[in-house]
Amino acid sequence: MKKKVIQSSNAPAAIGPYSQAIQIGNLLFLSGQIGLDPTTSALVSGGVTSELHQIFKNIEAVISSSGSNLSQVVKLTIYLKKIDDFSILNEVMQQYLQAPFPARTTIEVSGLPKNANAEIEAVVAL
Repeated sequence: MKKKVIQSSNAPAAIGPYSQAIQIGNLLFLSGQIGLDPTTSALVSGGVTSELHQIFKNIEAVISSSGSNLSQVVKLTIYLKKIDDFSILNEVMQQYLQAPFPARTTIEVSGLPKNANAEIEAVVAL
């Protein structure tokens, strides 16, 4: 199968040698998104809640570039600097995704790029 690069100008450009997303067959693999404003490439202000909202907007922008939408997300891997933000994550996530919710793993980490509070990667069934 041939890999296809998917990218959106409505999401932040990659800050390293990777693609925003890669499509192979009927699957789309999104690189981790942090709460970067796509127009400034700066981390949004307002803490973890604002960052999580921006992350889901960024994820939605990349998925839209593939012709799909958030309802097709089948797996999320979420990295939080503080596992205490788990309930905030749940509240924000429910504003962007509905049942049946994707499978999910949430991991507490010691650090993230640009000192972000959260990072989320996704797998989408096209």
